[in-house]
Amino acid sequence: MPSRVAIVPYRESWPAEFAIVRDRLRAALGASALRIEHVGSTSIIGLDSKDVIDVQVSVADLDDHIARALIAAGLRCDPEIASDHAPPGAIGSADAWRKRFFFEAEGERRANIHVRRAGSPNERYALVFRDYLRASPLVAAAYAELKRRLSTSLAVTADYADVKDPAVDLIYLGAEQWASATAWTLDSSAPLWREA
Repeated sequence: MPSRVAIVPYRESWPAEFAIVRDRLRAALGASALRIEHVGSTSIIGLDSKDVIDVQVSVADLDDHIARALIAAGLRCDPEIASDHAPPGAIGSADAWRKRFFFEAEGERRANIHVRRAGSPNERYALVFRDYLRASPLVAAAYAELKRRLSTSLAVTADYADVKDPAVDLIYLGAEQWASATAWTLDSSAPLWREA
């Protein structure tokens, strides 16, 4: 029987759990990891979420060297997830939305590792979305309510994502307007970690 999506209340431990995953990725990839960011719902303080840490690793190229390094570190690759969906009005070709997707080693803390090219539209999408929700608690609360309702009304995890993606796009389109109005840039993005 397919698993159901479980949405749980925000956990104060998520940033520290991200830091552990980040450090492991940094050790595996070294300088190949240009940025390692906590993204997704667990990166937004107070937001209910699936108990899965989403991490974005920005790299210069999606070459096999990256995949080999992550697999050698014990992460598992899902070759069926090779790109992100493009929102309405998306710029760039389908190739611009490519990614590599990994998840935790057997028995480790659940994590989704999204490896994206630095400067790609899907790298930007994850960061603008995150920062907008951090700056917009009412939008974040509405998004949490949507996720809770979807998790109770849809029986299959794949259905949850299929229905949630267009709603996320609506938020993202608002996030892009916010980014323009606030002069948001990748450099002004405020991850939960940044080294001096």
